[in-house]
Amino acid sequence: QVQLVESGGGLVQAGGSLRLSCAVSGGTFINHVMGWFRQAPGKEREYVAGINWSGRATYYADSVKGRITISRDNLKNTVLLQMNSLKPEDTAVYVCAAKSSLKSVVSGDYDYWGQGTQVTVSS
Repeated sequence: QVQLVESGGGLVQAGGSLRLSCAVSGGTFINHVMGWFRQAPGKEREYVAGINWSGRATYYADSVKGRITISRDNLKNTVLLQMNSLKPEDTAVYVCAAKSSLKSVVSGDYDYWGQGTQVTVSS
């Protein structure tokens, strides 16, 4: 069973940066596509970014392109989400997710989920 634990959320002013981290255990890390989702109160869950096993294929939602970068460290079993130029509309719970590397990085059909970490961007 794959387990995911997020960290790095917090309160930041608009224009600031945060880096989220997701530690993965219980599976073979390189066998998984990794992704980040977010959900704001009253809104549907949004697929924010994804990365394939090698890091050479990525996906970004239009809402975050150019501001957010996903990366992974296959030696440390960790996936990172670097968020820059944050906006109040980025406020949400950010959730790390994993799925088989056989699935496409551009689709939001993930199998394993973390508990999430809160990101709040003040104006």
